[in-house]
Amino acid sequence: MLEKDIERILVTEQEIKDICKRLGKQITEDYKHVDKPILLGLLKGCVPFMSDLAKEIDLKIEIEYMDVSSYHGNITSSGDVKIRKDMNTSVAGRDILIAEDIVDTGKTIDTIIKLLKHRGAKSVEVVTLLDKPEGRIIPFEPKYVGVTIPKAFVLGYGLDYDELYRNLPYVGILKQEIYKK
Repeated sequence: MLEKDIERILVTEQEIKDICKRLGKQITEDYKHVDKPILLGLLKGCVPFMSDLAKEIDLKIEIEYMDVSSYHGNITSSGDVKIRKDMNTSVAGRDILIAEDIVDTGKTIDTIIKLLKHRGAKSVEVVTLLDKPEGRIIPFEPKYVGVTIPKAFVLGYGLDYDELYRNLPYVGILKQEIYKK
């Protein structure tokens, strides 16, 4: 039923599984000497990716979440980053790996990285399923990238339009007539 709103599939379910395995293996290698890094998910979009990625990381990790948004129901970032739920754990002296569904403008991730460093994090890196460098307003390059995508409005696998479509098992491009109503 949801497929009728999708122009085309950009990243298949199998490709996402392969990406999670590849990134999990690399993170396991890179963090093998780190004592309990924090895998920090930025809600809500991170949930499917972070869940699948965490299963591929063969380390003792702590999982935390922040509810952060800059889209506020639109198809483009407002640039106004809101923190609606903060972490429950202190980051002072800790290694943080932020799990993101997509890095687009760079505004949200830049704000969160600065906040975590201000709070005393030892290191802060980013793992993202999707990287959309054409959308950047703030220069930023995630350390771990699943796949680079073109500038298009994507959804599925955690990404939404007006809180819908997050439950698609793939990443697709939404038909323009859906959001131009």
